[in-house]
Amino acid sequence: MKEPHVRALSRTEGRRDPAEDAALLQEPQAHPGGFAELYDRHAPDIHRYAARRLGVGPADDVVAETFLVAFHRRHRFDPAKGEVRPWLYGIAGNLIAKHRRLEVMQYRVLSKTAVDPVAVDCHDRADSRVAAAAVTRQLAAALAHLSKGDRDVLLLIAWECLSYEEVAQALEIPVGTVRSRLHRARRKVQKALGGVDPTAVREEFADG
Repeated sequence: MKEPHVRALSRTEGRRDPAEDAALLQEPQAHPGGFAELYDRHAPDIHRYAARRLGVGPADDVVAETFLVAFHRRHRFDPAKGEVRPWLYGIAGNLIAKHRRLEVMQYRVLSKTAVDPVAVDCHDRADSRVAAAAVTRQLAAALAHLSKGDRDVLLLIAWECLSYEEVAQALEIPVGTVRSRLHRARRKVQKALGGVDPTAVREEFADG
């Protein structure tokens, strides 16, 4: 599946009515062009997230495959268990996991160059210091040494501003596990950065 051009959307524009997202996903016959609209809504965020973890080139493939998988699994999506957006992040995360060595290498490169491969605009719900601090050498090195599970939780909250409940849905783990992984990841990051945690976002955002 060839990935179309990713149009830049703001987070406010991309996050619309969750019920409408579910309808666009599950009933393509009733919504001509609906899946393409769903793609336009969420692909830019997922592309940015994947690019920061793997680099721009691999992110193109991750986004294309994420929506291909989503289309084939659309009838398995259960709105009662959560929204489409975190469900898509869950699919993308599974695809990113196949490139674990590349991701770690990406952080190691970043730890030496301190140049983020993705120009990140300020999230509507996040402090601008998150994007700024994410390009520091120390943070990149710390991310490289986190376990996959801890890193997934930390980045979905710090970079994508998902709530604990959304992260639990995306990763198919209990909310309590999200909290414990986040606490452990932040403790390691703080230790690596001399007590500073640049990934922290306001608790009101992280807790939904």
